[in-house]
Amino acid sequence: MSAVLDHHDHAHDDHGHAPAGWRRWVYATNHKDIGTLYLLFSFAMLMIGGVLALGIRAELFQPGLQIVNPELFNQFTTMHGIIMVFGAIMPAFVGFANWMLPLQIGASDMAFARMNNFSFWLMIPAGAMLVGSFFMPGGAPAAGWTLYAPLTLQMGPSMDAGIFAMHILGASSIMGSINIIVTILNMRAPGMTLMKMPMFAWTWLITAYLLIAVMPVLAGAITMTLTDRHFGTSFFNPAGGGDPVMYQHIFWFFGHPEVYIMILPAFGIISQIVPAFARKKLFGYASMVYATSSIAILSFIVWAHHMFTTGMPVTGQLFFMYATMLIAVPTAVKIFNWIATMWRGSMTFETPMLFAVGFIFVFTMGGFTGLILAMAPIDIQLQDTYYVVAHFHYVLVAGSLFALFAGVYYWIPKWTGVMYSEGRGKLHFWWSLISFNVTFFPMHFLGLAGMPRRYADYPMQFTDFNMIASVGAFFFGFAQVYFFLFIVLPAMMGKGEKAPQKPWEAAEGLEWEVPSPAPFHTFENPPKLDATATRVIG
Repeated sequence: MSAVLDHHDHAHDDHGHAPAGWRRWVYATNHKDIGTLYLLFSFAMLMIGGVLALGIRAELFQPGLQIVNPELFNQFTTMHGIIMVFGAIMPAFVGFANWMLPLQIGASDMAFARMNNFSFWLMIPAGAMLVGSFFMPGGAPAAGWTLYAPLTLQMGPSMDAGIFAMHILGASSIMGSINIIVTILNMRAPGMTLMKMPMFAWTWLITAYLLIAVMPVLAGAITMTLTDRHFGTSFFNPAGGGDPVMYQHIFWFFGHPEVYIMILPAFGIISQIVPAFARKKLFGYASMVYATSSIAILSFIVWAHHMFTTGMPVTGQLFFMYATMLIAVPTAVKIFNWIATMWRGSMTFETPMLFAVGFIFVFTMGGFTGLILAMAPIDIQLQDTYYVVAHFHYVLVAGSLFALFAGVYYWIPKWTGVMYSEGRGKLHFWWSLISFNVTFFPMHFLGLAGMPRRYADYPMQFTDFNMIASVGAFFFGFAQVYFFLFIVLPAMMGKGEKAPQKPWEAAEGLEWEVPSPAPFHTFENPPKLDATATRVIG
């Protein structure tokens, strides 16, 4: 009995101690460890997806077939999209949510710690299945990341592996979302009302509801695909009376909210960083909350703008055209608020702010090309061309990815206890911004000239812009390798100047009330907050 008591006393004598060795990570229930695992997994998938992208760009460097055959090219385009969306961007934001939400709302941890662990470890077999599909008979799925029927009904066994992997990733997302909602609604520190929460918490609360609403829709679409493939149903098979266009409706009913799932947490990160470096309060906090909610609600009624060329009646085209233009309004409210926050602020341009401003600039450009594609007559001309590729990479690479980089630079002193090198960070920013634009800006012109996407070959007149885009893509890819080797690894190894508790003088939020690096356990007792709910009293 005394041995048990001794062990119990010893186990709780110092809450700062973390378990050691591999068990710490395999059995992790601490939100910070799970956040770190998510971020490392997402970066690994970013690298794999990036290698596939460079394979695509290497093939498109000049006309003719040089490196890969058209079948493998289609596998690259399909798996690049799936891995980047489900393996890189989404898990990275979940990693940020795990790390930062309990710190920001004064909670001791996430609400369901073991479910949190499970939702992460589900991603490993799913990621392995996606990558391993290249080695299955017939190669990886090659139906495009949207997995349109009837192509999916003709794929080899890797299609089933891809469907299974996406089911697992969907289950992981739903569990993570439930965890985030319960944590935010039930575990805020006393005094932190919903309208005093950091914007990052608000954007993730809304994103989590979106995930729970649409992930089952994707599950339904791919399950119907599976039963069409193996169990004799004909949901999408025209030979049995099925309708391939129905698949598109179901997929995009998931797919359009999914686009906002990948950008709303980015808006939250930018809304934390801009006020910190403008040294002003966020302009129009309440309008930001309402704009985020409006985007989430409107995202459910714009799905068929992806389908203007499927024989939709003109009335339907008009509805989806106007709904798509309407969703630009709350998005513009956010951009206006960030600019108004910066207006006449005492701005400095450390790396997080550079990425935040870069995000606003390039995301706005992506938004304008989205408005152009919203107009049905123009979209019918540009459908499935490189103009569309340029548009969504401006929104998702320069949008989601730049915001993730901004967040890493902003919070990495809190995570690791060391400051990154400002010179290296700025080099990473300019290198990424310039190479990104060199890669994707020419694609607008390729699309306007009529070059279709997902083609392994093209006529001579498209050569120059494709060469420029391919060179830019390799530079952009190497910039991210540089980021990992010279920013992330040194910080993880504790190399660098020691970070103060609050490295950014005007940053607000409870995360800056704990030491750097953040202790293994924080806020075991709910903190007493001041009137603004951004500081701990006493």
